Amino acid sequence: MKIAIEAQRIFRTNKHGMDFVALETIRRLQQLDPENEYYILVSPGEDRCLSESANFHIVEISCPTYPLWEQVALPRAVRKIRPDLLHCTSNTAPVRCSAPLVLTLHDIIFLEKRAAQNRSMYQNLGWHYRRLVVPRILPHCRKVITVSRFEQQRIQQALQLPEGVLTTIHNGVSPHFRPVADPGAVTRKYLPEDRFLFFLGNTDPKKNTPRTLRGYARYRELSQHPLPLLVADLKPEAADALLREHGIEGIRPALRLPGYIPNTDLPAIYSRAETFLYTSLRESFGIPILEAMACGTPVVTSNTSAIPEIAGEGAILVDPLDEEAIAAQLLRLETDRQVRADQAAYGLARAPQFTWEATARKLLDLYRSVAAQ
Repeated sequence: MKIAIEAQRIFRTNKHGMDFVALETIRRLQQLDPENEYYILVSPGEDRCLSESANFHIVEISCPTYPLWEQVALPRAVRKIRPDLLHCTSNTAPVRCSAPLVLTLHDIIFLEKRAAQNRSMYQNLGWHYRRLVVPRILPHCRKVITVSRFEQQRIQQALQLPEGVLTTIHNGVSPHFRPVADPGAVTRKYLPEDRFLFFLGNTDPKKNTPRTLRGYARYRELSQHPLPLLVADLKPEAADALLREHGIEGIRPALRLPGYIPNTDLPAIYSRAETFLYTSLRESFGIPILEAMACGTPVVTSNTSAIPEIAGEGAILVDPLDEEAIAAQLLRLETDRQVRADQAAYGLARAPQFTWEATARKLLDLYRSVAAQ
């Protein structure tokens, strides 16, 4: 087979969830499959995180904006390659494409009622672009992949795809996420304290940042020795605005706000953190849950959407709308050593059930089925 994979953003420095899914899957395919010919279609960037090999070719496509890159430059490159299929990995694809199309549709949050107005112009534009493009490309997809059984049910209910088109392939957790024996050299780049709580939050409404910060404020009222909170991916000015809006400016001295934290530093952050908070309102998978678990870090996460499917029955699941419940579980993990030990052991056993190798093997089987059509 000649397989083209769209991985537009994997070379950018500040990568996020879908970028890592594409990158890690491609890396495992490169290890597993010496027979088929692959063309990885990317936008130029500074982080050259993928190298060519005998049957893996990197095709760099320059274009000033993402919509033009996807709708004009990408189809032009595909016509030159003439692959047996094109796999678009991040929710959208060209409306007109000369190759059989496989789409990874991570979620359909863009079709659901928004929990709140998003303050990020970039995320708002992406939301509108997906609403415009996805309904137009789905009729042309040979296969649509999503990342959890929960999301598969949501997509099927909302979009009524033909039988056999939609399938679930779980994400994995990267092997560099494991307990770090001496994480201090890394963590001190972000905060001076050796003990802290960790939260991945941003301005996307689904991340539930305001309620999580209010839950943390309540925890500080209850704890005799409250810990600081390291918040990744939230700019100080955005945090200050949220604190003012919700009347919790008093916790500002306890917040550590370094902005984006590179993926390579996260294992040390997880390993040193006392507890990892992942209290989203809505997730189609939730890779950070597994990353923290793989590092032996107790996790407090939500009982909504796909999160229980990924975190498992033994995880600490809370109602993300209940700030008191968030605070109570933080306090419980702080004061009960046995619960902490049990949660660490549970996570270390749970995370290995999700591997990128398994993801890649299932994806390769899917490619073969599409080519056989």
